[in-house]
Amino acid sequence: MFKRFLTLLMLLSTGLFLHAGPVDELVKNSGNADDYKGSNLLILFDSTRVDVQETGLSHFHMHTLTKILTTRGATDQRVINIDYDPLSAALEIRMVKIYRKDGSVENLDPGKVLDYPAPARAIYWGARQQMIEIGRLEPGDAIELRYFKKGFTYALLAAGDDDERFIPPMRGHYYDIVPFWSSHPTLEKVYITRLPADKPLQYEFYNGECKTSLRFVDGKHEYTFSKKDIMPVKTEPNMVDLFDVAPKLLLSTSPDWEAKSRWFYGVNEDYGSFESTPDAQQFVNELLKEAKTEMDSVSILTHWVADNMRYSGISMGKGEGFTLHNTEMNFRDRCGVCKDKAALLISFLRMAGFEAYAAMTMAGSRIEDIPADHFNHSVTVVKLSDGKYHLLDPTWVPFVRELWSSAEQQQNYLMGLPEGADLKITPVSPPENHYLKIKANTEIKADGTLTGSLELEAEGQTDAAVRGIFTRSYMSEWDKGLEAELLRIHPAAKIISAEYGNPINYMDGPINIKINFIIPGYSFTGSNEMIFTPLLATHFMSRAMGHLYMNTTIEERKYSFRDRCSRLVELEETITIPSGFKPVLPDVNTTLDGVYASYTGGYSLKGNTIELKQKVILEKRIYESSDWQEVRPVVKAQQDMAELPIVLKK
Repeated sequence: MFKRFLTLLMLLSTGLFLHAGPVDELVKNSGNADDYKGSNLLILFDSTRVDVQETGLSHFHMHTLTKILTTRGATDQRVINIDYDPLSAALEIRMVKIYRKDGSVENLDPGKVLDYPAPARAIYWGARQQMIEIGRLEPGDAIELRYFKKGFTYALLAAGDDDERFIPPMRGHYYDIVPFWSSHPTLEKVYITRLPADKPLQYEFYNGECKTSLRFVDGKHEYTFSKKDIMPVKTEPNMVDLFDVAPKLLLSTSPDWEAKSRWFYGVNEDYGSFESTPDAQQFVNELLKEAKTEMDSVSILTHWVADNMRYSGISMGKGEGFTLHNTEMNFRDRCGVCKDKAALLISFLRMAGFEAYAAMTMAGSRIEDIPADHFNHSVTVVKLSDGKYHLLDPTWVPFVRELWSSAEQQQNYLMGLPEGADLKITPVSPPENHYLKIKANTEIKADGTLTGSLELEAEGQTDAAVRGIFTRSYMSEWDKGLEAELLRIHPAAKIISAEYGNPINYMDGPINIKINFIIPGYSFTGSNEMIFTPLLATHFMSRAMGHLYMNTTIEERKYSFRDRCSRLVELEETITIPSGFKPVLPDVNTTLDGVYASYTGGYSLKGNTIELKQKVILEKRIYESSDWQEVRPVVKAQQDMAELPIVLKK
């Protein structure tokens, strides 16, 4: 049966199969919703055939057969949308066929395909979609789809003839990243690529196994990769990207990352991305009048670009994708995406006498050793007097005290250098660089009112999280935004007075906030007892403690997981209790020492005051699954304190 199915699949993928009978049989005998519980669709096959030319221009022939299992699946498939970028790819839906569960077959007219601008937000590069309406479907129906695409994913420079714009940026080379996972059960997935015999291909299959073969066909090398019975990955909260853990295939004819590095350097130098202009040079000179050290200069230039160049990408024709727009355009428009902000910073740094270059990175997932293009973000590197290259990211540090965002630690990157560079990874940023320290003095009154004051200080990414109360809203809303942090704890909370300086001047030092507050009815109060949770045990300012949102009911993890950033949290609160009451403190005093996570916390009694202390250290942003055995109890210890109140008895 499997041999027959595979033969049918290969005939379908090569376009040689012309009759519907066996497809009907495949659809009929492939199972139903009871066989694939929890799934709305069943992919009977997913086939891609690629023909690569000498120039690197690739022709993709995609062919799928999808069976509807549930009414939800029928609703989801009533319209088919396919995305593409006309600057770098051409798309043509060639065949759509519906196999009804009653045995009838409908061929949809490809002339009814609509081509329109794709919905966009922040980046308006002219991406488009093709759509065809399928109409009413029922469980048991199936859709056969065949479409053709030529080109690649990223746009570079518009050129002469029509096909020229579809040739990859590294002319003559071919690369692809093929997910071998699916959100729906898939009986078989096949990827076939045919290359000129003189193009050596590197490939590797990650996070699983597949069947592979190499054949010599018409003077070319034909590589086939197939995998059957693919089931959806059962995801976990806070897990790393699916590209890091699910089966995937990487292919590339590029020899190594050094070659990609030299190419990336050359394509931007040849385009003149960083050439100075008189206006920009004069502006840089003015900006650096007060700079005393090289780090003063680097900081001033990085933060000016970060804060003053708006993130909004519009289609500018030549110069999208891997090519960074030039100084004249970026300085004039002060608007663009990550590559434009990186480019303007490089230009500024060079005008200030620094050696600076562009780099590519992948925000969100890992880059493997095979030199395929798995990049979605552009940053800047500068060589300082220590002889080392230092990373700068003007996209991720608006109103952030860092020059390189530590939300990008443990992230791969590739520098575009004249001598070439290998793939690197950003280091872990120590937790003490991202601290949150809060000290509070509070008093619980006999009527249940809580009064007190607190002082907060934060640095690094934690500073950015707290400072966001102010930098992400109008000045008229600052006091309301700060009070909202208390209102999340109790709806009757009121700020009596607050001091926070001018949060916009973030380079003056770590953010410091002082608050005097009152919360009527804070305690549950009876005739002989009071029940309340100390303010700092309730996760006040949780916006700066993202780890608290981890699901600690999960005992074991299969996959690596991530936090926003490494961090240090220190909380201290002294609570004065009414005279005549004796506290019953919950048993929460805990010390946990681990390599990557540690915790000390609990209560102590001194006269008529209760002292709360908590210290949390989380050492990394990305953790291995085995690290959960350290991280989970640390996070849970802080979470539990909010669930175990103090009882005061007369």
